[in-house]
Amino acid sequence: MAAPLELSCWGGGWGLPSVHSESLVVMAYAKFSGAPLKVNFIDNTWRGSRGDVPILTTEDNTVSQPAKILNFLRKQKYNADYELSAKQGADTLAYIALLEEKLLPAVLHTFWVESDNYFTVTKPWFASRIPFPLSLILPGRMSRGALNRILLTKGEPPLYRVQEVEAQIYRDAKECLNLLSNRLGTSQFFFGDTPSTLDAYVFGFLAPLYKVRFPKVQLQEHLKQLSNLCRFCDDILNSYFRLSLGDG
Repeated sequence: MAAPLELSCWGGGWGLPSVHSESLVVMAYAKFSGAPLKVNFIDNTWRGSRGDVPILTTEDNTVSQPAKILNFLRKQKYNADYELSAKQGADTLAYIALLEEKLLPAVLHTFWVESDNYFTVTKPWFASRIPFPLSLILPGRMSRGALNRILLTKGEPPLYRVQEVEAQIYRDAKECLNLLSNRLGTSQFFFGDTPSTLDAYVFGFLAPLYKVRFPKVQLQEHLKQLSNLCRFCDDILNSYFRLSLGDG
């Protein structure tokens, strides 16, 4: 019998199984590939201190970061990409790089840097799921980590002010969303009728942006104009996560 695969990740809300993009990427890939994950949502019993989830744990291994977790699952024969051609495999890597360079900074900014969103939605949600006194410390630490990641992705010095790159962040993200919408077209998934790694990444990055109710919604408004991307998120939620959603 195979060793159990346990995933520690942030939980759900707003009709999502997780509100955290990187957790969602792994959860979606596991659904697509048939990996039998036991999902443990972080709650007041959690003893981590850095917020570096999702974390996959087996009898012999602990793996963090979505790309490394997905590679580990593939080595265990849980492969959502086995039907892809070599070109489609190369396209997958190119699109994931595009998502991380052009879309992720705006997702991080929406959740963790835009002050109205952070203080009214993000910080209270995450703090309510972390044990005291870590709940006083970790959201701020995660916010600073998001800001550093944005500035690193933008290739600016660490002391560069985020306000000066904010307009460019959202311009890049909207262009990326348009590109994804054009690439998806009327297809169910990005490479036809079967979901793959790229679908897991796009879903993980888009679904929280689409569903979480924020006071400042400029990127969300743009996404909601791209009906095929919204339908893509809704279809995955309905097809793969409907039975596991208890928190709306």
